[in-house]
Amino acid sequence: MIRGLDTTVRKIRRTVFEEVARLGFKADADTLLNDMEEIPYKIVNEDTMKYRESVYRARAVVRERLRLAMGLSLRPENKPVHLTMGVEASNISDKYYEPPLMQVIPSACEGCEEKGYEVSNVCKGCLAHPCMEVCPKGAISMVNGRSYIDQSKCIKCGKCKAACPYDAISKKERPCAKACGVGAIETDRHGRAVINNEKCVSCGMCMVSCPFGAISDKSQIFQLARALSEGDQIIAEIAPAFAGQFGDNITPRNLKAALQELGFSEFYEVALGADIGAIAEAHHYVNKVTTGELPFLLTSCCPSWAMLAKKYFPDLVEQVSQELTPMVATARTIKKEHPNAKVVFIGPCAAKKLEAMRRTVRSDVDFVITFEELQAMFDAKDIDLSKYEAESSFHNATGAGRGYAYAGGVANAIENCVKEYYPGVDVKIAHAEGLAECKKILSLAKVGRMNGCLIEGMGCPGGCVAGAGTNLQVDKAKKKVQELVAGSTKKLPPKELEEIELK
Repeated sequence: MIRGLDTTVRKIRRTVFEEVARLGFKADADTLLNDMEEIPYKIVNEDTMKYRESVYRARAVVRERLRLAMGLSLRPENKPVHLTMGVEASNISDKYYEPPLMQVIPSACEGCEEKGYEVSNVCKGCLAHPCMEVCPKGAISMVNGRSYIDQSKCIKCGKCKAACPYDAISKKERPCAKACGVGAIETDRHGRAVINNEKCVSCGMCMVSCPFGAISDKSQIFQLARALSEGDQIIAEIAPAFAGQFGDNITPRNLKAALQELGFSEFYEVALGADIGAIAEAHHYVNKVTTGELPFLLTSCCPSWAMLAKKYFPDLVEQVSQELTPMVATARTIKKEHPNAKVVFIGPCAAKKLEAMRRTVRSDVDFVITFEELQAMFDAKDIDLSKYEAESSFHNATGAGRGYAYAGGVANAIENCVKEYYPGVDVKIAHAEGLAECKKILSLAKVGRMNGCLIEGMGCPGGCVAGAGTNLQVDKAKKKVQELVAGSTKKLPPKELEEIELK
């Protein structure tokens, strides 16, 4: 509902990221602690918009956001910890993310009510009172001429709401819990939301669904700004969902030139790695699934989907593709050509931050930042993308690889590669988007209902264009990527890509 809107929550996030990026570009260890201390007062004061009931609470929230943006964890509530505690360990250009990635800021959480049903003042007290008739627990009675729900008896089945002809019964649910497809949002003893990290797969849907901005993720924006200011050779790999994320009229040439202005030396499309993956997955499907060696094949490019399968369906791990994700395949291609360079993945995904933290990936991907964080870096440097234009665009990927950015695009790319390079082979395709749907399709696969299928899973409803680090409304973002795909010179990657050895 609030995705892509320029809300107050989004503005605060962007402002914090912008200030942290400035700290990184400044790269002054002597003033760093004092500079950090000043930021909450700069963002929240008597002259700024009133974000909370008091400037003191608003500053408390900003302080925790600031720590997360610096790559630090939240401070404990039960003992005194200074705002800048641990900064020295983060004041380096090669710091990796440390779990947990997603965290609820206690001082920001409003303690929204958990799932339940309540009769509103729209109730007419009708003669039929169907809500009473359908309630299996007798939880509804008439009080002062209107329906009343006894919460101690209510089992939250929702039958009363479905039966009410006036839609007078409202369903109340925590936005963060509603958005979480794995039930990782729980409640602490104060009634505030808390994330169960044993269940969480770091998709970030809770973060972008909270209207109070009480959930945030960690960032490497400070460390990347530092590395750029130090003149390191830093190469960007950009996910195909970039289309439209920085403005309707911003072209790949504008983006490329703006990245050069920030200090990046070269640029690759992550769709290049997606092309490699599409060919490899097509080969894998034909040689493993159609022969009966594997019952089905699960794609692996979405880290939240892959984490979901491994956490909740461990007996299906063998069916998760072992091919490199587009991020890693592109990074390894870069490192082969530029072994001393640092690689930055720029994309829409929060979960990629934890993927890059894996020991098998750390040497390939040095930084992960989102489109939202990149925009804040441009703002910190006062870079107007419309005023910069490179001589050339990104021309090293196909329409198939670029289509990985939206739901169904991965399976479609692999299916087209199979049809082109393995004529006569029938492909069964299935895809799910959003973790709740992903769990359903994995449950079906577990009991043998998806045999012979190539199954694509996307943790975010809509695919990568709906990732937690995007700047644009999902439908508009998908349209922009589809235009990018349609304008691609090459539609399919060459079969020779399967011979590339990156592992």
